[in-house]
Amino acid sequence: MAEEGKKQPLQRIDIKINDETHRGVYANKLIVAHSRDEFILDFVADLPPGPQIVARVITTPGHLRAFLETLRENLSRWERKSGGPPGMVPRADA
Repeated sequence: MAEEGKKQPLQRIDIKINDETHRGVYANKLIVAHSRDEFILDFVADLPPGPQIVARVITTPGHLRAFLETLRENLSRWERKSGGPPGMVPRADA
């Protein structure tokens, strides 16, 4: 068993992506719904002529927690490196 506090070496994962997914979609809003067993994340592009859901992700609470931690880590890294969005006051905990 690994000693506590020591990070395991990163494992390489071969992930495939199709062309349509690779292009990505723009979203500027997020709608979240949940049940006891899953979270539904609807990514919305709120552009003329009106808002449209452009992607839906359904996941478990456990996976969502891991997503949130990954997002927090990456946002903090980006804020330290870039200073954050123009005009935004840096967070005290960053």
